Amino acid sequence: MRPLGMEGAWSVRSDAFGDERGEFQEMFRGRSFSDTLGYELSVAQVNRSVSRRGVLRGVHFAEVPPGQAKYVTCLSGAVLDVVVDIRVGSPTYRKWEAVRLDDRRLSVYVEAGLGHAFMALTDDATVVYLTSEGYAPHREHAVNPLDPALGIAWPAGIEPVLSAKDAAAPGLAELERGGLLPDFEACTEFHEHLRKEFASARS
Repeated sequence: MRPLGMEGAWSVRSDAFGDERGEFQEMFRGRSFSDTLGYELSVAQVNRSVSRRGVLRGVHFAEVPPGQAKYVTCLSGAVLDVVVDIRVGSPTYRKWEAVRLDDRRLSVYVEAGLGHAFMALTDDATVVYLTSEGYAPHREHAVNPLDPALGIAWPAGIEPVLSAKDAAAPGLAELERGGLLPDFEACTEFHEHLRKEFASARS
């Protein structure tokens, strides 16, 4: 697992082994995650989306606690996967980082409290993501992915295609004024609690 440019986000590369029969790959190994994170990633739901070129999903986040961590892999096609630090009080608040996912050996892990989005760069871009919590609409929110305050550099020459909900999502400043953004200190305390629980269970 390689840390990205903000606390709580990693890119993850897994090995694949091929022979004359085909290929085998371990796409997720819980022990590797817990060794790095200090807590266990519980998988509550597995989602799959198929998007045509230009489809832009996000920026989505959930209230912490418990938030919703995501482990994202593109199985076919290509997407630009973007992690955004929307945690008020974070030293990297408003920072974003993009990772092109076009090889199912490369994935991105996004801790609870961070914002997440992706744009399909090809037709039939198929993304699978494991989430730590199930879908709970009353806890989930979105930042408009085209908000100039975020300044995400979406690929030039591709017209973004947004859902009605994402297109109508408020900007970062409005969400901050409304107290809807995750708090960095609360996110830190939540993950420290997970680490203490995990350490206690192993002792």
